[in-house]
Amino acid sequence: MSNLKSQFMQKFFTTLLVALCFCTAAFSQKRAGDVEVGVNVGLNGSTVTADQYTNSKYRVGFNAGVSLDYFFSAAWSIKGKVVYDQKGWGDGYIDYGNNQAYTTDYKLDYITIPVMANWHFGRTRNWFLDFGPYVGILASAKETAGGADVKDLFNTTDAGVALGIGIKFPVSNNTKLFIELHGQGGISDIVKDNPGSALRTSTSSLNVGFAF
Repeated sequence: MSNLKSQFMQKFFTTLLVALCFCTAAFSQKRAGDVEVGVNVGLNGSTVTADQYTNSKYRVGFNAGVSLDYFFSAAWSIKGKVVYDQKGWGDGYIDYGNNQAYTTDYKLDYITIPVMANWHFGRTRNWFLDFGPYVGILASAKETAGGADVKDLFNTTDAGVALGIGIKFPVSNNTKLFIELHGQGGISDIVKDNPGSALRTSTSSLNVGFAF
């Protein structure tokens, strides 16, 4: 009896594993012309880089976005996103004149629009790697030492390159849960009429969301 039970359990788990693999493969295959809509939220770690050394620290914030992924084949698609991005940095510096200079944190919030090539890979093509340019539109800018609005000090746009890698998990016939690591590297100076070293944004994020 014990041996029969063991054989039954072995066959049961083997059948279950095959079924799960089949479902995963079936849910992950896309054809040319298919469109996938996504929503996500994530945790941002953002700072700035300069041509010369800066002693800036990371600002921790969040992001929330929607995406549209158009498939050219099972392996390739183009993804456009619109994201509310909290960026900025800590231990910055602001000079109000009259010997009033402070160390402060900068909180810069952007509406970021990346357009990326998206490569779907792996046996079931549930892994993805996306890369491409982005443009960020400055929504607000504040410094914390004096609580001042400093939006006029910054350019209205931030441009750079975005890169991400992630994996999708089927949860139903038409829905997938995804987890991704995403990064942005600015190539434009965010400071308006900057007389010194160019200041560029650098952001890393961990995102989770659903694709439909």
